[in-house]
Amino acid sequence: GRRALRPSRIQGKRREWMTNGVARLYLPSARPPVVVSAPMEFVEKARIMDGMRINRALARLASEIVEENHGAGHLYLIGIQRRGVPLAQRLADKIADLEGERPPVGVLDITLYRDDLSTVGANPIVNRTDLPVDVDGKNVLLIDDVLYTGRTIRAALDQLIDFGRPRRVQLAVLVDRGKEHRELPIQADFVGKFVPTKKSEIIKVMLDEFDGEEAVVIVERPAGQEEEG
Repeated sequence: GRRALRPSRIQGKRREWMTNGVARLYLPSARPPVVVSAPMEFVEKARIMDGMRINRALARLASEIVEENHGAGHLYLIGIQRRGVPLAQRLADKIADLEGERPPVGVLDITLYRDDLSTVGANPIVNRTDLPVDVDGKNVLLIDDVLYTGRTIRAALDQLIDFGRPRRVQLAVLVDRGKEHRELPIQADFVGKFVPTKKSEIIKVMLDEFDGEEAVVIVERPAGQEEEG
């Protein structure tokens, strides 16, 4: 059957219900289209991680997560779309290697002026969330690729609380661009690599699942191109 979930603080009307034990969020299809700016050209400045370094960082994060949470028994990994989801799956596999049990993995699907290369307006809009396990009483670990302004994580937290009351919420990111860029008091509990950057620079995380290669690179806008949002 279906049971109604309480509405969240998202503008516009939408419906939520539980279907076959999976929490799903739907926004009306008549929502005004999001205007996406024309693609900008970027100049690659440096490659700071390759596939091997990404794998080593995730292995270290898995060990730190297990130690901090005293095992995997109450862990619930939730990846933020897009690249946070495969990172969450990889972390779950590595935790399973360490602990002999694989924590469940959920998905938060958030469209936003992303902290990497997307340009979809200044405010986060939550589209759909798939949570195969109830978050109540769990040690939830939000996972994203890059932490920059903190807006993505703020949207994820607002949405997560609408689906229950976790015992604890932590944040793991592959790359943290530094506190000086933060617009909100949000910090990661687990960081794969700290990468100090200028505002004109962008961290691009490339994963096999989306990009056909594994790398983290710093790119920069050519002179005259301003950052949006």
